[in-house]
Amino acid sequence: MNKDTGRIQSIAGPVVRCEGLPSVRMYEVVRVGRQQLIGEVIEVAEDTCTVQCYEETSGLAPGEPVAATGDSLSVELGPGLLGSIYDGIQRPLPELRNISGDFISRGLAVEGLDKEKKWKLNPIVKAGTKVKPGDIIGEVPETSIITSRILIPHGVEGEIVEIVPSGEYTIVETICRVKDSLGDIHDVRMLQKTPVRIGRSFKERAPMDTPLLTGQRVIDTFMPQAKGGTGAIPGGFGTGKTVTLHQFAKWADAQVVIYVGCGERGNEMTEALEEWPHLKDPKTGRPLMERTVLIANTSNMPVAAREASIYVAVTIAEYFRDQGLDVALMADSTSRWAEALREISGRLGQLPSEEGYPAYLGSRLAQFYERGGRVKTLGSNDLLGSVTICGAVSPPGGDFSEPVTQATLRIVKVFWALDKDLAARRFFPAINTLTSYSLYHETLEEWHKKHLGPDWPDLVREAMALLQKDQELREIVQLVGPDALPESERATLEAARMIKEDFLTQSAIHEIDTYSPIEKTYRMLRIIIRFAQKMAEAVSIGAQVRRILEFSVLDNIARMKIAPWDGYEKTMDAIERKMELEFQSLFQELSESGIIRPDALQ
Repeated sequence: MNKDTGRIQSIAGPVVRCEGLPSVRMYEVVRVGRQQLIGEVIEVAEDTCTVQCYEETSGLAPGEPVAATGDSLSVELGPGLLGSIYDGIQRPLPELRNISGDFISRGLAVEGLDKEKKWKLNPIVKAGTKVKPGDIIGEVPETSIITSRILIPHGVEGEIVEIVPSGEYTIVETICRVKDSLGDIHDVRMLQKTPVRIGRSFKERAPMDTPLLTGQRVIDTFMPQAKGGTGAIPGGFGTGKTVTLHQFAKWADAQVVIYVGCGERGNEMTEALEEWPHLKDPKTGRPLMERTVLIANTSNMPVAAREASIYVAVTIAEYFRDQGLDVALMADSTSRWAEALREISGRLGQLPSEEGYPAYLGSRLAQFYERGGRVKTLGSNDLLGSVTICGAVSPPGGDFSEPVTQATLRIVKVFWALDKDLAARRFFPAINTLTSYSLYHETLEEWHKKHLGPDWPDLVREAMALLQKDQELREIVQLVGPDALPESERATLEAARMIKEDFLTQSAIHEIDTYSPIEKTYRMLRIIIRFAQKMAEAVSIGAQVRRILEFSVLDNIARMKIAPWDGYEKTMDAIERKMELEFQSLFQELSESGIIRPDALQ
């Protein structure tokens, strides 16, 4: 038995205790048993080590060999990532299926990127150029949507002594040679290999003053997310977490989308894998998969791979961020990831904390979410890139006081609270606007004023005030009935109803309503708030709410959410004109009937 080979001492589910590996390091990847199962060292003692296996351990026996690889768990980064579908440790699922069929065999070693495919490289620097880590030396049109930038890797700095001409190369071919200050030559390839548990370096953090537009009206209006921000969407079973995250991933205003299904049901992940290759990007019309990476680790897969999957995802996200791109990462769900931590810590005999979770649950969640952010990248180009992280949380019974939800809320700055009562009434997205919040309103206010209109903050505040007043009045209505309310409060209820039904509800399966451009969202909100203001004005001078509800423009307002994206301006203009005319007609009726004086119309 040499120093690089040990043997299995004991097995407890995915946790394997080994001996005979005195030089092994923490988080080193090892091969376990005769089937060469992939594992990672998570505990090191004087003469033993503990390994978590990323594959099913049934059939292993004490005494079988364990081989150290000398490498930490890493991902392969380079052209070929976009459009890929991986398991939790970056093994391409199509390749695994080609090798072993519909049921994945254990111990398969499949590389994350194709080493034989050639990519068109366009160098943008010449020999003699001084370079440092993060500098761009070439570009590769990876898809028709995204052009990947080839960067000088960390630890390489000096003068380029040789660079290949424009042409087609594999990711493992040397495309550039750099001579450092000591005279040593470093070969640079398109392929980079990066450990997943340590964040990639950047120059400095940048202000998060640009919104990540999702096309979902309730989010973009009341709980906006910033590019580089962090958000959580907790909710009980059936409230729509996965559908909402799917909507994020499909329509988010990010150049690259990474979706990791972490411990979710297999049928939901299957739906995503089957649906997304056929979806079109609303901005380019090209297939959405051309800017997407999917990581599938379903609930029936080994829990250790579930624990690793989000680190793989965020490392891939950081790679695209370092190219100056905006990346949206969706993790569904971190509760299943936390359950993997709980199971492994229990098998290690660690002292449990609340509800059996390990005491380091909060710090592990923070390590993940804090790898998000908007940053200035390394290199001399001063590019701005971002990783926006949105994680679903699945609290048992919808109890937001459980440890994973509470630990998450202490970290993230946007909270979308899914309400089971709204879901039961088929109100989707079932996000409760009164219990949800965003801490980015102030930092994003200038962007909204500049790109939408100076009245945007006032419109949002007025809409929120109407919803809050509606909640108060609903409690009164339940006690005394709606007939006991004065006309002004009936008008408030009607205005709030319009906000909820005509603005906040949004169909994820309607070909138009599934995505609402922020400019269209602004016009919709402005029309509804304008109608509410005019209605309040009319009621204050004697109009009856039931008369206002006879307006034909209400049907147009109810249908404006399905106005086509490319012609909504004309639709909105027509609605505004019709609304003004109908209110003018109402005011004229009031004047002719003597309810108000003619000069009150001025």
